[in-house]
Amino acid sequence: MYVNCSRRRLAGWAVVAALLTAVGCSGRADGATVTVPGPSPAVTKVCRKLDRALPATVDGLDRRDPAPASALTAGWGSPVVILRCGVQRPPKMLDPAVSRGKDPDAVAGEVDGVGWLMEQQDDGVHRFTTANRIGYVEVRVPGDRDSSAVLVELADAIKRTVPEGIAD
Repeated sequence: MYVNCSRRRLAGWAVVAALLTAVGCSGRADGATVTVPGPSPAVTKVCRKLDRALPATVDGLDRRDPAPASALTAGWGSPVVILRCGVQRPPKMLDPAVSRGKDPDAVAGEVDGVGWLMEQQDDGVHRFTTANRIGYVEVRVPGDRDSSAVLVELADAIKRTVPEGIAD
């Protein structure tokens, strides 16, 4: 009899755990997972400040962070707009063809006081990486979304929390 009671309790807890998992994941991006960057402690501190300053909505999309949960990543909507703070410098950032406007897949520019390197990815996603900041912030925008609206809405938080300078 004790065994049956124990099994029922375990089954009950399994149901509760499943419900809590479902509820806990409701604020997550639909199946989106990302690699969490591993920046220096100084850049991690800046990224944590950025995370607290990020808007709840971007281009009309509610914040829905990807897995695994981290102060170094954020997301909005579905298909998800992904932000990762503390990423490595993209190789194309040093490519002279980009600065001369000779690379068809990468463009340097500025949106609302934040410098960006824009790269067209093979999967149709636009990848933007901040330039001239002490930490690199990467934003991935699905190809069917207005990326300029996304960058405009993120610019203020980036300017307030990620100081200008040269990243490691």
